[in-house]
Amino acid sequence: MNEVWKKPPITLQAYQAMVGKEIGVSSWHLIDQPRIDTYADVIEDHQFIHVDPERARKETAFGGTIAHGFLTMSLLSIMSYEVMPVIAGTTMGVNYGFDKLRFISPVRSGKRVRGRFVLAEAKLRKPNELQSRTNVTVEIEGEDKPALVADWLGLIYFE
Repeated sequence: MNEVWKKPPITLQAYQAMVGKEIGVSSWHLIDQPRIDTYADVIEDHQFIHVDPERARKETAFGGTIAHGFLTMSLLSIMSYEVMPVIAGTTMGVNYGFDKLRFISPVRSGKRVRGRFVLAEAKLRKPNELQSRTNVTVEIEGEDKPALVADWLGLIYFE
């Protein structure tokens, strides 16, 4: 079970009052070569810029391998579990997609990333269904530009 479900729940009204505010910042998550290699195996994308450190060092401007953009994006789930509050009465939450997702800077192997979350919108679509929009920036430790920015949509269902 994700740690998110162990947080004390807040009311729907308290959650909606957070619109426009930064909810929080996740912990740092290491993107090392074993993680990149495992991800490459899962998605069957073994392009050398991701899995061949020596060739990537010699043939790219990155100075070594970089993470798949979708690997960085996939970490949004764990980052959100660390930061986003649980709403009382929630039965489940589902990913509804993105209105915007941009990969701004590559994440080099060995770097750490973290997510910064701002709740942009929280509207009831039905009495037991809330649509949320969260602006997320994934920062790269020690770098000025973020790895990615996204407008992430979620649906939260209630009893």
